[in-house]
This record gives sequence, structure tokens and C-alpha cells, in this order.
Amino acid sequence: MTRPGAAGVGVIGAGNISSQYLANLTRFPDVEVRFVADLDTARAAAQAAAYGVGASGTVAELLGREDIEVVLNLTHPAVHTEVGHLILAAGKHVWSEKPLALDSASAAALLAEAASAGLRVACAPDTVLGPGTQAALRAIARGDIGRPLTATTMFHVPGPESWHPAPDFLFAPGAGPLFDMGPYYVTALVHVFGGATRVQAVASTARPTRTIATGPRAGEEFPVLVPTHHAALIEFGEGRSAQSVFSFQHAMPRAGVVEVNGTEGTLVLPDPNTFDQDIALWRYGADEPVAISAGGADYGRGAGVVDLVRAIRTGGEERASGAVASHVLDVLLGIRDAAESGRPVEIDSSVAPVAPLPEGWDPAAPTLAGLPGT
Repeated sequence: MTRPGAAGVGVIGAGNISSQYLANLTRFPDVEVRFVADLDTARAAAQAAAYGVGASGTVAELLGREDIEVVLNLTHPAVHTEVGHLILAAGKHVWSEKPLALDSASAAALLAEAASAGLRVACAPDTVLGPGTQAALRAIARGDIGRPLTATTMFHVPGPESWHPAPDFLFAPGAGPLFDMGPYYVTALVHVFGGATRVQAVASTARPTRTIATGPRAGEEFPVLVPTHHAALIEFGEGRSAQSVFSFQHAMPRAGVVEVNGTEGTLVLPDPNTFDQDIALWRYGADEPVAISAGGADYGRGAGVVDLVRAIRTGGEERASGAVASHVLDVLLGIRDAAESGRPVEIDSSVAPVAPLPEGWDPAAPTLAGLPGT
């Protein structure tokens, strides 16, 4: 049941990513984090205490709370849909970390259950809602580069075993650079071009094992179960396309590259894995780019949760929607399948264009206090 005032929020999963969400959500007035749950209840208690959340415990305890409307699903990718169904069965809206699911059928089933129950499923990444990327999308919408035609994205790093204390899951099905980092880049492309229509791709794996470099398991070797490099050509119809590389096997890091080329110029977007604000516009014949100001507030992860609860209260559409995440998943699965088969893969799903946030949008502004419950 939706209530007036701040929306009650619960968090399932007290791992690394929860710190970024909790640091922001506990300062956004339109949401109130009321419970942190984890299989490791001690870890949940520690995160709750660190961020001033009043209660913690088990998943069942969280789902039994009537004062929680939206639940963040910050679990491992392999159980995203399982946990998502539990949240929906408890009558609560879902915010899921990416990917939404590991296969198209599971994603479709989750969205169908939500629709049947009158609930919503939204999904990371919400970095696309960052002030920099949104300013870039507004620049494209007003025609600063003419008609957008092509894009280039690159994510090149040696691998997360160099910094993550437990990186095994990042080299397992549902992850790898394609599914771990691909959602950031493909989501940005979908916001620029709309739905993709076809993909072609190749893949490789540099080494069959990796060694953890930091933390209590430093020196431990683990198996690599998925390709660590994918290079893709993504088509969007009407001659529009993007070349994208997702790699955990580059000794020279080069991440965060998103360039959109149009009939009148080229726009350099911020790193889609961050909420950075640097945007550069290159005009044909110019020696230097023109900087575009993002303006407005500076914010981070959790902005999509705020957009979701505001949409629920006003009857609007959330921008980091399950529909967008499901289509992005189809594109990523298409890239995987195209690389495995050596043949192009048609993307059967489509997604409606996503309107940019209005200029000056701020998740730290209190907007729900005067709204009635629904």
C-alpha cells in the first residue's frame, strides 16, 4: 500500500554496492530506508548501523514489514529474479541491480507478474539518470549534433580481480565484462537511439584462471567461466549503429568512453558507470570542443529509486524501467549468442523512447510530502 510522505524502502543484500545506495538514499527526503536484510544478518546489522537505518535482519522479516513499499534487490545476478518474485509476492515494488535476469524468459515473467499485481519493477543502472548523461541527452534532443547516427563505446580494463576482494562471481555466468559492465553502456545507447534491432559480435578469453590481488583471499586462484572480451556491432535501424567493446583483458585501461556522432557534430558523454558531468561537443571544422554544463544537482546511485517512487506517486513512468532493462538484457544476450554462433542475431523486443529528465531535476528535493497516498 502506498502512503503519503516519504516512501518506505528496504534493502536486500548488504554487499559492496549497498554502501553506495545507502549513502545516498539515507539523505534523499522522498525515501526512507527502514530495513537492511542479508543472509548474513551480522553484515546486515553492520550496514544498518553504519548508515543510521533503524532495523535489520532476514529477508522474511523485511518482506513482512507493512511500512516498506519499495525493496532494493542487491543480490548476486544468479538470484535476481528469484528474489524479485519474492518481493512482488509480498506486494512491494522492485528496484533490481543489473542485470534484471539471466535470460529473456525470466525477465519477461518477472515483468508480467508485476503488471498482473499492479506493481512496478525498475532496474539499474541509474547512472544514465546522472546530471552529465542527462544534459547530453537533452543536447541530443535539441539537435546539437544534428541527427545521431553512430556511436562508439569502450570499456577496457585488466580485470576486477585486481581490486575486488571476492571477484569470482564477476567471471561467472551472468557477469563477465559483457553482463557486468555492458548494461551501463548499452543502456546509454538505448536512451540515445531507442531500441536495438540486430547485433553481431566476437569474443575471446585471455586466461582460464585469475588470481585475487587484494583482501583476505589475496593469492587465491579461481576459474574463468565466461569470455573476458566481447566486441559488438549494435544496429538500431534507419542506418544507426554503435561499435562497443567490453573487456577484462586490456593491460592499458581505457574505460568510460561513449561518443555519439551526428550529422552536425560529435558529443562525448560522461563515463556511464559514474554520475560524472563532463560533456564535450565537437563541431565539424572546430579545433577545440565546446564544454556543455550539466547544471543542477550532483548526485549518485539511488537516483533511480527516487525517480521510481515519484513516478509511483504521480502515476508517471519511471525512466530506469524494467522494460528498458529487459530490452538491454536482450541486446546483451544477443551479443553473447552472436559471438558463440558467428552469425548476426535479431533483437525481437523493442522499447519506447525515454524522455530526458527535466533540467534541474534533483533527487535531494522533497517532493512527496504533500502528495496523497494511492
